[in-house]
Amino acid sequence: MVDIYSSPNFETEFEPEVIERGNKVKLVIADVDGVLTDGSIYKAIDPATLADIEFKNFSIVDGAGIALARLLDLHVAIISGRHSLATEARAKELKIEDVYNGSLNKLKPYDDLKSKYSLNDEDIAFIGDDIIDLSLMEIVGAPIAVANAYHLVKDTAIYTTSLPGGQGAFREAIDWLAMCQGPVSYTHLRAHETDSYLVFRLLLEKK
Repeated sequence: MVDIYSSPNFETEFEPEVIERGNKVKLVIADVDGVLTDGSIYKAIDPATLADIEFKNFSIVDGAGIALARLLDLHVAIISGRHSLATEARAKELKIEDVYNGSLNKLKPYDDLKSKYSLNDEDIAFIGDDIIDLSLMEIVGAPIAVANAYHLVKDTAIYTTSLPGGQGAFREAIDWLAMCQGPVSYTHLRAHETDSYLVFRLLLEKK
């Protein structure tokens, strides 16, 4: 596993073919539980209605990653095998339009997205963590695993983040794609980090 945040030279850390696969990406699809969250679910009971209330822990850093993806003209979509109102609320907050919430068969929404944006498999990245994600990771151009992913998922990925799900892994994946679509070195990225976050804030305010 390569840590892009400590590697001095990005282009020497990856084979040209791997960088080219990242360079072609136009759509980034992410799983939710274990990728945009750490996989934890918090349950409570509404005392007034006795209805279940579900909470999930999302990262603000990943929200900035969504903004960065838009700056790179990348479409962002979510395909989650488990339906959750918390997922819908977070997606709405981040203005993610393509949300498939509760899709155990991820191939159907995947095909819908390909058709919607007129894309081929090689134009798509998928960020996953568990066996249910392998059906997509085995066909997309840029399969990406998070640090906490199941070992078979990591074996399928062309890049594995150094950060775990729910703790900035999505943002790291977008940073990696940005470097592939550069040329962008980590030094250059750090030099413009302050300006980038300002742009992220302005973008989020406009969206």
